[in-house]
Amino acid sequence: MTYQDNCTLPKEILEQIAEQGLDYLPEMIRIVVNAAMKAERQRYLGVAPYERSDERRDRANGYKPKTVRTRLGEITFDIPQVRRGEFYPQALQKGLRSERALTMALAEMYVQGTSTRKSLP
Repeated sequence: MTYQDNCTLPKEILEQIAEQGLDYLPEMIRIVVNAAMKAERQRYLGVAPYERSDERRDRANGYKPKTVRTRLGEITFDIPQVRRGEFYPQALQKGLRSERALTMALAEMYVQGTSTRKSLP
């Protein structure tokens, strides 16, 4: 039986994991949660980046940093913003800055099958 390489992580991240091992875990968490929040904002907006459509709900408006304290240390996430401010990602609970909120959000994303590779409606 031949080995099949079906890893979807970029080569740069795999190299960092190989070099740093578990010390790279906070950065991996930051990358995954940021990607999930970005995909969630895109679903909320109803259009792809730079796409024009009458179904657009709002407009993307950059990112805001938020630091969460975890057992692995402090992790700073980039919270996607929208112009009207009616959007807040489910990956992080508003106001909480602890690992409990992050753990619950990651578990919920797993249960719902959230993936950064899913196509948007």
